[in-house]
Amino acid sequence: MRDGRAVELRAVCPADEAELLQAFERMSSDARYMRFMHAIREPDIERVRSALASFPEKGIGLVATVPAADGIDIVGSAIAVFANDGASCEFAITVASAFGGAGLATTLMNALIDEARRRGRTQIEGFVLTQNQPMLRLARRLGFSVEMEPGDPSVRVCRMALSKPSDAAAARP
Repeated sequence: MRDGRAVELRAVCPADEAELLQAFERMSSDARYMRFMHAIREPDIERVRSALASFPEKGIGLVATVPAADGIDIVGSAIAVFANDGASCEFAITVASAFGGAGLATTLMNALIDEARRRGRTQIEGFVLTQNQPMLRLARRLGFSVEMEPGDPSVRVCRMALSKPSDAAAARP
């Protein structure tokens, strides 16, 4: 990380359920609102389990972890859920407030984009609240187009076309 801290980035697994729930509990109400786009007090346990069970077949799930007294803490996560069209996916990302501004969101998004590309996706998109300016700035920095969601001025759609893995490797210096 830019501030010298280290995190481990890896695929999420069903055994991460308890740590994900702890990470949710550590989120402020504002952070929950930015991530889920509405006020949410309690996680939907069945939805969490369903999502965890769907990876890697129906999407990509990544977590950033740090050592903790009970083993690890999840300090960031990024997911991409595959659309049925076989080409696109929708992303969502969360970073613990203590890790904001340290480059973790950029690291997670780059890893998510690379894996989506490797898995044959040709487009990645995400829906971001207009007031979530840090995420919108990150999306623009990474090359996403940012447009208003038709019919909802409170939401922006961030989209990026993904090249094939061989195209992306050839384009890198």
